[in-house]
Amino acid sequence: MAVQSGVYRGVSAADRAAERRARLLEAALTVWADPEIRTTMTAICAEAGLTERYFYESFTGLDAALAAVMDGIAAEIEDISRRAADEAGTDPEARVRASVRAFVQLLLDDPRKGRVAIVQSVAVPELRQRRTQLLRHLAHQSALEAREFLGTPGRSETADETAGLLFIGGMAELVTAWLDGALQVTADDIVDAAARSLLGLYR
Repeated sequence: MAVQSGVYRGVSAADRAAERRARLLEAALTVWADPEIRTTMTAICAEAGLTERYFYESFTGLDAALAAVMDGIAAEIEDISRRAADEAGTDPEARVRASVRAFVQLLLDDPRKGRVAIVQSVAVPELRQRRTQLLRHLAHQSALEAREFLGTPGRSETADETAGLLFIGGMAELVTAWLDGALQVTADDIVDAAARSLLGLYR
């Protein structure tokens, strides 16, 4: 029978579980990004229109769900930035600008992602280490990119990694001030400042 085999209305049990997990992740992003809502499992389930039973089907607890949200955003940032840089060709400045612009555009298209990954995650003690790990990973990727396209003979890998950390840390603070409204600048201003910073660090 269809029910016994795990298939219901043509959709497998695994696919239904994946769809529920996606709904919960989207709901977690919405709830976590809203400063007016306390981020709880109950609030996430209500936003997703699912019961706590299905929450535990996907996550061991609230921290695991929020960590999954952060990981997904970090992966998306890395993917779109790399693709934009590759599409820009081999010119170093064009690659930097394209990569940063893709990141900034992501924040404009969905401000929740920037607020969660860069601002809200700092307020959750259990996730601060994950945030630090993700920022350091992005810093390492920046160092690898710069080493390939902006390589300076004689400069050590340690120097590249140091510059990467300076750039990503500065970007995090810049975007935080921008998202908080403390810094009144345009997206183009952000791209220009970031490009000058990265190119200056590696040249």
